[in-house]
Amino acid sequence: MTIVDTGTKFGARVAERLDRDTIIWLTTVTPSGAPSPNPVWFLWDGTEFLLFSEPGQAKLRNIAHDPKVTLNFNTDAGGGDVAVFTGTARIDDQPLTADEKARYTEKYTRGLAEIGMTAEKFYSTYSTPIRITPERVRGF
Repeated sequence: MTIVDTGTKFGARVAERLDRDTIIWLTTVTPSGAPSPNPVWFLWDGTEFLLFSEPGQAKLRNIAHDPKVTLNFNTDAGGGDVAVFTGTARIDDQPLTADEKARYTEKYTRGLAEIGMTAEKFYSTYSTPIRITPERVRGF
């Protein structure tokens, strides 16, 4: 099942942003119940999101405590172009496929250069993959 219906104007816009945008906001929930949003890089494969974290980060503890998360894009300047995904996150202990690594590295080549980091350094520093399966997308 595909979560993004590209046959609608909304779905077509969301699909384009999934391909184009480099930042999405991941919101996890702390054990005390507080939302904890963080901007993250991501890769969308049509069924799930792939992102990375440094080991030991709060987002990983939050996901271990409660895997329900949301992901959302920045809105436009007027507060429009809203897309919010709700889903379930899991910390993945499996290695990336060669295709995933190549696609992620290609998407963030410019971003890596801007932060002065090689792909090898990125994958060794942000060594914990997080996979998020969206269950719903809403917005306007």
